[in-house]
Amino acid sequence: MSIKIALLGFGTVASGVPFLLKENNEKIVQAAHSEIEITKVLVKDIAEKERLVAAGNHFNFVTTIDEILNDKEVSIVVELMGRIEPAKNFITRALEAGKHVVTANKDLLAVHGAELLEIANKNKVALYYEAAVAGGIPILRTLVNSLASDKITRILGVVNGTSNFMLTKMLEEGWSYEAALSEAQQLGFAESDPTNDVDGIDAAYKMTILSQFAFGMTVKFEDVAHQGIRKITPEDVTVAQQLGYVVKLVGSIEETKSGLAAEVTPTFLPKSHPLASVNGVMNAVFVESIGIGESMYYGPGAGQKPTATSVVADIIRIVRRINERTVGKAFNEFQRERVLAKPEDVKSSYYFSILTPDSKGQVLRLAEIFNTEDVSLQQILQQGTDGNTAHVVIITHAVNKTQLENVTRKLQATSGFKLLNTFKVLGE
Repeated sequence: MSIKIALLGFGTVASGVPFLLKENNEKIVQAAHSEIEITKVLVKDIAEKERLVAAGNHFNFVTTIDEILNDKEVSIVVELMGRIEPAKNFITRALEAGKHVVTANKDLLAVHGAELLEIANKNKVALYYEAAVAGGIPILRTLVNSLASDKITRILGVVNGTSNFMLTKMLEEGWSYEAALSEAQQLGFAESDPTNDVDGIDAAYKMTILSQFAFGMTVKFEDVAHQGIRKITPEDVTVAQQLGYVVKLVGSIEETKSGLAAEVTPTFLPKSHPLASVNGVMNAVFVESIGIGESMYYGPGAGQKPTATSVVADIIRIVRRINERTVGKAFNEFQRERVLAKPEDVKSSYYFSILTPDSKGQVLRLAEIFNTEDVSLQQILQQGTDGNTAHVVIITHAVNKTQLENVTRKLQATSGFKLLNTFKVLGE
């Protein structure tokens, strides 16, 4: 029996799907217990259809979603268009039409995932999205299957290839943020508008999805505090190196005694930490749990073949379930009430980069500000001076979010001090 599928979009990732179905046909058919046939491909308009046909693509290209939704032979719709609309509308209609859906659309799932999963459940169809997080790493299915018996306590992830490429260049080449961004854009790693990548938005979307699979809680995008890499300077990167750290944009989700805390922020990682060696456009997810302890899952976070591999794996899983008649089963069945952590229960060490007047007593004034909030210091170093202004770096012991906010506010309000940067430090 042949299972028929339709693609929505035929961009870089979508064009990788037929490549894999052809090149790895024997294994895929055995794994799926069926042939898989692409019968329709939705494209934007007639002009795009003609361009693709002229380029040698021999598929049944259509220009309206109705041509797919009204085709009773199409069992699975594969959405690879990106963006929230019209993808949300198309996926909703496909699910309501009784068609299973595979997507790699992290933005859509982070914002509307719960709604779409409810629609899928109501219509007894599958909605799978392994490729939505770290495209080439099968992390979601690992959390659902391989770690089903384990209790996860924290997840750390380098899950945005663009920002990681830029930080790698800043570390290895000594480049500025602006130079690293320009190179990323020239190589096609960053969009002309890089906001989602460099401001931590893309990584925050991925953290919302990971929270569902690791902790059973659907954390909303607005619950994920996110800070990007725009403010990181070559000086910050150098100081980190001198102190035994590497700067990475790290997404974290951890369960505290009061609830779940999720954030994306530049982080000083000890050089010995496995995530510190994740360079260039590569991604990795580091899992801490009570059973296994520590484990890391590493691979390409994007790209045609890596992402298409995860997409096709989802297609295979649905086809098998169609054949086994168990297809109504949800991708992730672990669900708990969403409870967010109290600020006083979210703790970490922090790095402060501060400019002070180069005169006696200034370090003591700084120390007093931290002391008033009961924040103890691991290290306090003067990095340099021009005779008038000194650059002071402080690493704290673990503090909670309330203490961090109070210290930050006091530093910003104190005459003569200029707070340049504050970053999380992984350690305690």
